[in-house]
Amino acid sequence: MQPQPEVQSLCDEIRRFLAKEVDPRALEIEESDAIPADLHQKARDLGLFGLTIPEEYGGIGLDLAGKCAVEEVMGLTHYGFATVIGNHTGISSTGIVALGNEAQKKKYLPRMASGEWVGCFALTEAEAGSDPAAMRTTAVKKGDRWVINGEKIYITNAPQAGVFTVMAATDKSKGVKGISAFIVERGCKGLSVGRNELKMGMRGCNTAPVSFVDCEVPAENMLGPEGMGFVQALKTLTQGRVTLASRCLGMMDKLIAKSAEHMKLRSQGGHKLAEYQGLQWMLADMAVQRDAARLLTYRGIETLMRGERGSLEAAMAKLSATEALGRVVDAAVQIHGGMGYMREAGIETVFRDARVTRIYEGTSEIQRNIIARELLKDF
Repeated sequence: MQPQPEVQSLCDEIRRFLAKEVDPRALEIEESDAIPADLHQKARDLGLFGLTIPEEYGGIGLDLAGKCAVEEVMGLTHYGFATVIGNHTGISSTGIVALGNEAQKKKYLPRMASGEWVGCFALTEAEAGSDPAAMRTTAVKKGDRWVINGEKIYITNAPQAGVFTVMAATDKSKGVKGISAFIVERGCKGLSVGRNELKMGMRGCNTAPVSFVDCEVPAENMLGPEGMGFVQALKTLTQGRVTLASRCLGMMDKLIAKSAEHMKLRSQGGHKLAEYQGLQWMLADMAVQRDAARLLTYRGIETLMRGERGSLEAAMAKLSATEALGRVVDAAVQIHGGMGYMREAGIETVFRDARVTRIYEGTSEIQRNIIARELLKDF
């Protein structure tokens, strides 16, 4: 799937930026668990925070295909950095773009497009991850305000976020159809962000719990009609699955290139590793798995771009790409041997980062449920 010329030009510019500015500082990000302030500013200057925000609000205005093309490139660099950008330009802003009224868009999108405000998306709860109907966070209308109470967990970008898109039950009797979306600004009374969680990977992209205790939000901060929050969230998550799959493709590209180069340079027993058939087969399997995932991912993107529901295709893309990534990175560690286990080689970092891709944006098991449900819908 060839990007449009202007998108390809943008991808090339981003690729150069990542190679020059982000890659040399990957170890610094790993050790500090933070994106350096000057690197954040350079990303702002390049327009990375406005990738999917319409041009009239200061963004670049990429469609889904363009966003996925950029995500493939972002897969080549440090995962934590890529996730800060990907989350902000994905689920944290697309809801406002899709559901926001003109006043909301004018108020929030320009500051999000510039990167002045980083966004986050608050959906997951301790007992409502894969089952949103069990959501306990509520919003009760009192006069001209909504009062939100509850707690969200594992909220990406929360420690730095300036604006939160929050899902809360406004009518629990309706299940998921009673879940609404709200825009909550940082500093709002009753909103508090917990400590940055220590994670296996995804270093530099901070994650924290978010609590709401009698948090009063103006009525005009409801995002879209009442009860439409989760409906939009489902659409956002479906798109998020193909964008995450796209990033996994870039990550596999990097791993395969690194492994092939290592095999050509490294000798063992008087022979280059590239001469050993066992390792050749491992490399071949890595490429086959990546390309199979690429075909499913591109099919998912094209289906959604045609305006079709695409739940089946997106689930297949996400499942195939994330599961393939797990196998590819494991093989890459094996090919590199002891060097692959050391942080300096960069493979160990990807090994830790890759594991979360089978969990968030819907676990692999949830993707299988979606696929099976689609196949059995007439049963």
